[in-house]
Amino acid sequence: MERPNPGGRAAVFVPSLQAEEAVAAALNNGSGMVGFGNADGTVTLYFENNRFRDGGLFKWESKAFKAYGRMVERMPTVNKLVCDAANLIQVGFIQGQDIMVRDMDQLAAWLQRSDAADSMPESAEIHV
Repeated sequence: MERPNPGGRAAVFVPSLQAEEAVAAALNNGSGMVGFGNADGTVTLYFENNRFRDGGLFKWESKAFKAYGRMVERMPTVNKLVCDAANLIQVGFIQGQDIMVRDMDQLAAWLQRSDAADSMPESAEIHV
């Protein structure tokens, strides 16, 4: 999967339980994570963890859409990393204004681990 253009499709991730310490440390507070695979087997990951506790970014899907916007618009950000794919679990896809979560259990477990269970989406299909 290559970097998508605006409106293009990207993967949605959560960190695996075995994620490297540096990767796990960057992802917290129910981070919304989107990205794409690179030819060398790594993943370029854009994330939003709402470090400044903006009320508009309380919901997990709001964070995922924010990260997606940064990625497709190629905005400069510190909320980006490249890591081995083994650090991540793909839980769905995002495309434009839509998210399809294919593994709600993994997403729920991630949000629980990061003390953000109350930001869990109500359904697997999210449309804005």
